[in-house]
Amino acid sequence: AVVSTQSTGEQKVLTVGQFKIGLIHGHQVVPWGDSDAIAAVRRQLDVDVMVSGHTHKLEAYEKDGNFYINPGSVTGAYSPLDKNPIPAFILMDIQSSTLVTYVYSLPPNGEMEVKKIEFKKGEKSED
Repeated sequence: AVVSTQSTGEQKVLTVGQFKIGLIHGHQVVPWGDSDAIAAVRRQLDVDVMVSGHTHKLEAYEKDGNFYINPGSVTGAYSPLDKNPIPAFILMDIQSSTLVTYVYSLPPNGEMEVKKIEFKKGEKSED
C-alpha cells in the first residue's frame, strides 16, 4: 500500500513500504535520458528509486546505492534517440527492504524476454 505521496508540478514522490520512489516524465531532464542528470533529480527528490521516461528506452539499473528505472515503451513507439525501439514494460514488487523488478521485453526475434532484478535498500552493488 502507498503510505504517502507528494506532488510538485511535474514530479511525484511515493512512499511504498520502506522505499521512497520518485516519478518524472523525463522531458525536463537535459539531455534526455542522461544518467547524471537523472541522478541529480533523484538527489533533489531524496528518493531511493527514480522512475523516468520520455526516451522510450528500457533501462533498469543500480547506481551508488539507488535504483533507476525507465520502463521504455510497451508498444515500441518511435523515439528520435533510438531508431529500433524494443517494446517493453516493467513490474515492481516491493517486500520490506527488497524491490524486485521484472523487466519484460520483446526483441526483434519475437521471443519474449523476462529479466528479474533485485535491489535491496541500503546495499551498494559491487559493479
